[in-house]
Amino acid sequence: MSASITFSIKVQSEKERTSTCRILIFRKYCAMFVLMQVYSRDLWVNQAVTYVFRYRHSRARRYESELQSCGLEVAPVEFSDYHPLKSITVTDSKSRRGARKGSTSSSSSSSSSVAPDPLSSMLDGTDPLSMFAAASASESPLTLSQSRKRREKEDEVGVDFEPWSSKRGEILARFTTTEKLSINLFMGSDKGKAPSLASSAVSEKVRTRLEELDDLEEGSQRELLNLSQQDYVNRIEELNQSLKEAWASDQKVKALKIVIQCSKLLSDTAVIQFYPSKFVLITDILDTFGRLVYERIWSMCSDPRPLPDSFTADEVNDTAKETCLNWFFKIASIRELIPRLYVEVALLKCNRFLTKCGIQETVPRLTAMIRGIGDPLVAVYARAYLCRVRLASRTYFLSTLSHCALLLNSVMWAFRAEFIATRATDFIGMIKDCDEAGFPKHLLFGSLGRSLACADPPEAERLPILNEAWKVITKVRSPQDYINCAEIWVEFTCRHFTKREVNTVLSDIIKHMTPDRAFEDAYPQLQSVIRKILTYFHDFSVLFSMERFLPFMDMFQKDSVRVEVCRSIMDVFIKHQQEPTRDPVILNALLHVCKTMHDSVNALTLEDEKRSLALLINGFIRMVSFGRDFEQQLSFCVEARATFCNLEPVLVQLIHACAAYSFITIPSLTSIFSRLNLYLLSGQVALANQCLSQADAFLKAAVSVLPEVPRSISIEGKLRSSEGFLLDFINNFLSALLVVPDHPEAGVLFLVRGLLNMVQDYTWEDNSDAKVQVYISALPLLAAMSQESYLYSIPKVDSNETLYGGDPKFLAEINKLCETLIGQVLDHLKTLGRDESVHRQGSLAFSLFGCLLSHGDLRNNKLNQLAVNLWNLSHKQGYCNTRTSVRTLEFIKHQAQQPDMAHLSDMLQRLTLQSRT
Repeated sequence: MSASITFSIKVQSEKERTSTCRILIFRKYCAMFVLMQVYSRDLWVNQAVTYVFRYRHSRARRYESELQSCGLEVAPVEFSDYHPLKSITVTDSKSRRGARKGSTSSSSSSSSSVAPDPLSSMLDGTDPLSMFAAASASESPLTLSQSRKRREKEDEVGVDFEPWSSKRGEILARFTTTEKLSINLFMGSDKGKAPSLASSAVSEKVRTRLEELDDLEEGSQRELLNLSQQDYVNRIEELNQSLKEAWASDQKVKALKIVIQCSKLLSDTAVIQFYPSKFVLITDILDTFGRLVYERIWSMCSDPRPLPDSFTADEVNDTAKETCLNWFFKIASIRELIPRLYVEVALLKCNRFLTKCGIQETVPRLTAMIRGIGDPLVAVYARAYLCRVRLASRTYFLSTLSHCALLLNSVMWAFRAEFIATRATDFIGMIKDCDEAGFPKHLLFGSLGRSLACADPPEAERLPILNEAWKVITKVRSPQDYINCAEIWVEFTCRHFTKREVNTVLSDIIKHMTPDRAFEDAYPQLQSVIRKILTYFHDFSVLFSMERFLPFMDMFQKDSVRVEVCRSIMDVFIKHQQEPTRDPVILNALLHVCKTMHDSVNALTLEDEKRSLALLINGFIRMVSFGRDFEQQLSFCVEARATFCNLEPVLVQLIHACAAYSFITIPSLTSIFSRLNLYLLSGQVALANQCLSQADAFLKAAVSVLPEVPRSISIEGKLRSSEGFLLDFINNFLSALLVVPDHPEAGVLFLVRGLLNMVQDYTWEDNSDAKVQVYISALPLLAAMSQESYLYSIPKVDSNETLYGGDPKFLAEINKLCETLIGQVLDHLKTLGRDESVHRQGSLAFSLFGCLLSHGDLRNNKLNQLAVNLWNLSHKQGYCNTRTSVRTLEFIKHQAQQPDMAHLSDMLQRLTLQSRT
């Protein structure tokens, strides 16, 4: 009953094959008839067996259209809808105090609620702070735009300077708190205030203003306790809005009150982690006040024409100067130090209206005032605000730094690299003027070098910068201080100069670090030097032509460090070397580098480390080519094999490089799967290079080695079954056979038949389905071979699709082989049913069903019924994975909607899900 499979490689005549096929078919039918009588209860199995040999058609495939159908559908997106990645547009709505008392608040975009222009209010004209407001109300929009641009330009330190707005957001997001906060406000009393009338006498109005100013710190106290952070921020924003409203309604003294009381909040450091955010919020109010005052005074100078961008105090009229002085007199009457200091700093820029050197004269006085603040934290932030406001005039800023090396160093560390790089010459001049005793100059040059490593100075200044820096660096006596600074400037040298300058730097480093073996304490810095050189020099012919590069590497005396440096070199070489090389300088140097890595391998080296080193060495070997000089190529390979004999992966790579000797060398390997994979890989390489006879030899050798595969192998000291590894190899082998053309003297599909014969004769594990799984895996290969155009091919190699051209005899041989394979699978399914191995039976039946669904022509009714029977068999006992089954049904439903696939709809109705009871 159990006839053996005939997959013989031997070439048979057509008559012999026909006779053999008829005998086999007859014996199969007899066996099936007996089984149908004995196992009549398994009707679904018998039906499957009845139909098996009549189904010889595989489904024609359209690979390109199938690939397109598997792509994701493009759905139109309504950009007006909300999307989490969509940018959010925030409309600023300003709420009036009167509106907050009512039920609604007006938006700033409403034409009826636009705040009045503070420059257009009609005042009595007697107050020097407001006498020109009426005249400024007639200012044209163009003049306002020009003034806004002028203000932006005055505030601008440079396009490369990081703006305060970006820092502001970072501070508010970083410094938060969950503690309760409080606000103490001392707002002036409204009692006894005389109304401001146009007909009032000048003396009465001045007296009223002075009384209001005296009342700043004597009024009623308003204290807000237990505020959350968000409530605190909201209150501060309300005060900022109140400031703008007071200014717009010509309540200048009230605006000043708000600024003074807000400044006092900066003296409270109770919740210290929130203080930076409080500083940002309060200084926003101060900035607003300073801008409003500056615009007010500037508007008084706009008649008959606006002031130029670089105006001087001589161009300011007397009225504007008087108004400016009036503001400073009011500030001087503030009793407490902190609000008086902050408000005057906010108006610092207004000194331009008074004298030419007003700002330069005021800053030292304000700096001295800060010394009177007792709290160090409050004092530091006061200095920070003074620096931020003062940055509007960058010349005086920079000129001050030369007097303080520590401050200069802090600036070079904290400021953006682009800002420092564009002014590198100025910074060098300041460094040269610094006192060496206070702060070492090499540390200042180190800070400057860090910035220049990230941003480029002007091209004409680069060489003078390097010369000035190295004059200082080379005079440093301490080896550790020297290398710390030199390591920073190596990147600047590599970034902008040639190998000549880099070689000079390396020579100087060797000179300083060799005495007393000082390099042993500076391996991290020396490694950093190597990494920076490799970052900018990818041409190894240039790299190894530096006279001092290899002597520099000799300073790495510690084995682990030397190996790490060699790994860095090989990583860069493999990554950036685009073309094979035969340069003797590169080959000798890299052979020495690779030998250093290879010699570090010992009995304690981990396998992962060995594989990592082998990959680097193999990458080097692959990039060596002597063209048609085969003797030189072979000589290099022989030398490399002798040099790297302790790493088996390197030996494997050399075998690939020496294709002519690989067939002899592969059997010397002890690992059976290494041999199998190398035979397959060598065959693929030979096929890719149009070496068809060599490819056949490699693939035949792989088939002949299959019986030698043991049932268990040792992996990391543990015995494991080799079945899974063998199945993986066979599947890879089958996929490679699609593009292998048949030998004209060996017969049709001789490699496929030889592989299946070996699979049949192999001693598999007991109760194993591996052999049948191979049969099922071979069916997609045979279906692909029957297509008019193959799924993939090798350039310049004619596969069977070209050799046979769809010949009917070739297709008939494929169909016969498919019949035999399916028959063996069904025989095994019946055996499993008899042995009560229903779980394995269902799994294999479902695998065969999937194969027929993907590759069979299910328009054939009998083949369609076979697929249904296999489905029912796989689900009979309920062992099939329900989730997989549901997805399979969804796939069939989707495929049924494709052209020429409507027959799947009928089959889908006959496929049901069954559960185990």
